[in-house]
Amino acid sequence: MSYKNFPMVSRVVFGRGCFNQLEDILAPKRINSKAPFIFFVDDVFKGNAWLTSRIPLSYDDKLVYVSTKEEPKTSQIDELVEDIILSYKDRPSGIIGIGGGSVLDIAKAVAIMLNNDGESKDYQGWDLVQNEAVYHVGIPTISGTGAEVSRTTILTGPERKLGINSDFTPFDQVILDPELTKDVPKDQWFYTGMDCYVHCIESLNGTYLNAFSQSYGEKALELCKEIFLEGDTSDEESQDKLMMASWHGGMSIAYSQVGVAHAMSYGLSYLLGIKHGIGNCIVFDHLEDYYPEGVAVFKQMKKKHNISLPQGICANLSDKEFDIMINVALSLEPLWENAIGKNWKKTITKETLKALYLKM
Repeated sequence: MSYKNFPMVSRVVFGRGCFNQLEDILAPKRINSKAPFIFFVDDVFKGNAWLTSRIPLSYDDKLVYVSTKEEPKTSQIDELVEDIILSYKDRPSGIIGIGGGSVLDIAKAVAIMLNNDGESKDYQGWDLVQNEAVYHVGIPTISGTGAEVSRTTILTGPERKLGINSDFTPFDQVILDPELTKDVPKDQWFYTGMDCYVHCIESLNGTYLNAFSQSYGEKALELCKEIFLEGDTSDEESQDKLMMASWHGGMSIAYSQVGVAHAMSYGLSYLLGIKHGIGNCIVFDHLEDYYPEGVAVFKQMKKKHNISLPQGICANLSDKEFDIMINVALSLEPLWENAIGKNWKKTITKETLKALYLKM
């Protein structure tokens, strides 16, 4: 029996205001004055001096604002990488992502592609990356995705939506400053927090479950229940807890897998461009047959926070469009195996998925 020898983030700093340590953390990693640090920053922070004035730019460092209206695409990664290669003689000293899951995934993917030939779509899948990434740092400004800790970077490619899952994907350094999440809009806070909640439910109810995943998943689930059933969304304690829930939720799937909601949410995202957090919520709302307890608690949380999810998003789709979504979902075989077991193909058919999508 061989066990997964998976990489973890080697350095992490946690605490309110620890973002101010960024300069001290990066300084020893600068290769020379010609090798820049490239900062990818969520464009919601454009004009937000409270955050941007603290980004330590010097020499040829560059700040790039990234729109997160759409999920990251392989073509977008290739353009960003080409731009860096054409703009600088030297490889960057490091890539820093400051934002939500999309921005963190972009930073991870760019760091990988700077040291690997070809196009990023060639690396969508498991363990296809040959060379280690450029030094890269993740700084989440919203909590829940687990992107700060995972070994994948989720990209929408020409053929499918699938991560670059590799040992070279995780960040070398993560800075967890809960203060950076203080201005997240309420619905966004809920959807991204539910991404974490769904990670826990899928991991803890999966066939891949083991004591390692379970210990992280149970802690994250406990924190999610405290935050979303008992806590006050705006208080500092909830911000701190959700940042740790996100970390633990990400760790819980590192050694296991996610399940039905994530597989089907990828289909929605690929065809309709629905963002990951809200996509998970739309799907999970209809998964009583797979996760009865988890869905019941989810509905309680939804009610407590007055969240109304979009309805009828699949009502007017053609058969061809359904097929595209269903094929994307079915291609995520490890997720189905974790959710249902080795014989998942006997029960998870195109008809099963179509009936579920029609409810959404």
